[in-house]
Amino acid sequence: MPLLRRPALTTALAVVLAWSGVTAAAEPAPAAAALPTAAVAIGDSFISGEGAGAYQPVTDVNGVLQGFPGWSAPNDNAFFCHRSANASLHRADLPGIQARFNLACSGGQPHDVLNPSGSRTKGRAVTSQLDQLRAVAATHDIDLVLVGLGSNNSSFTFGDVATLCANRFIADAWTGWWEFWAYLGGPVPQEPCAVSDLATEAEIASATAETTAALRSLLTTLAQVDADGRHRIVFQDYTNPLPLDLAARYHEEDGRSDTRDKFRDLGAERYAAGCPVHRASLAPGHVFSARLGTVVQGAHAALSAEFPGADLVYVNVQRAFDGARLCEQDGSPANSLATPIRLQDGPSGTFVTSLSGKDKLDVQRIANTCVTYFQTCQESWHPNAAGHTALGRCLTGAATATARAVTCVRAADGTITVG
Repeated sequence: MPLLRRPALTTALAVVLAWSGVTAAAEPAPAAAALPTAAVAIGDSFISGEGAGAYQPVTDVNGVLQGFPGWSAPNDNAFFCHRSANASLHRADLPGIQARFNLACSGGQPHDVLNPSGSRTKGRAVTSQLDQLRAVAATHDIDLVLVGLGSNNSSFTFGDVATLCANRFIADAWTGWWEFWAYLGGPVPQEPCAVSDLATEAEIASATAETTAALRSLLTTLAQVDADGRHRIVFQDYTNPLPLDLAARYHEEDGRSDTRDKFRDLGAERYAAGCPVHRASLAPGHVFSARLGTVVQGAHAALSAEFPGADLVYVNVQRAFDGARLCEQDGSPANSLATPIRLQDGPSGTFVTSLSGKDKLDVQRIANTCVTYFQTCQESWHPNAAGHTALGRCLTGAATATARAVTCVRAADGTITVG
């Protein structure tokens, strides 16, 4: 920093005093104005607020503020980061924090922390999250950073995993085995998802390495730009929107379970309730969720060892939705903390809430809308506004915890505890 110039009168007085043998007292340095404190969110859809609505405009890579561009717009539009005013960062009680900045982006990957998202396939047109962080640090003292990263990476993405299991169920429910040959020219996968379908051990290891590298850069950048060098980083993992088993009313319909060939009534019932998935896919799905937890936990452990002086806290939220997952109780999805599968019949803006009475061609057309215009279905199986409020309570506990690793649990009465 260049030296400040003194006013001419002050300089002249100092010269006179020096010639007369009087020593002038050193001038006190002006006190630097304290920057307002801030909490920042970094990461992917579980942090950005996907599913919680009230999505705010997002500045794209060219510095243009992007509001909702329409359902048929390109999915790489910055708005589809879906940064919600209801995201957990905004719902947490954070005493002493004066401003909050949500820099996360739905679909965000470790790549996007260091690089412009648009420089990879299917990335959104926003600058790197670290560059966005640097802009915040120029005007604010960052005291808290919430990070949720790892469910999307170069090996797999949460959206792909969810789509795989839902599509198998829908295919099994609506199309008999003979119809695959008669109408579709061959078999289409329709068996329940297995653990190996979702992520292999090698893919989890790769995701852990990618996530750790990105968060290492985050720690290094914060050390360079944070005004006072004091900040806590909360590493949040993921909660599964589906239970280990469905409530009994969703087990079968019209005498058919999901182990039968072609069960449209049951398929329509589960779709309406938000859980179009085989019961046999649920346990593998929870294994996948737990493995995502190991990605985050592994990054936290590695960086805690590399940066022993850093204030790093891991919060396990895998039980934060206990008792309120989709189809865990009768009355789903209204009593759930997660969004149901949301599809549109064309980019219309109107969600299809029932598949009753629709044939396989209707269902195929609706499913293809999601393929062509992914933004029409990207809210599916994410925390809803109430779910983000629950995650906000998890963040409140993690922000003040003395332990380096804590668990956030929802009790049967809806109480959230962190410890």
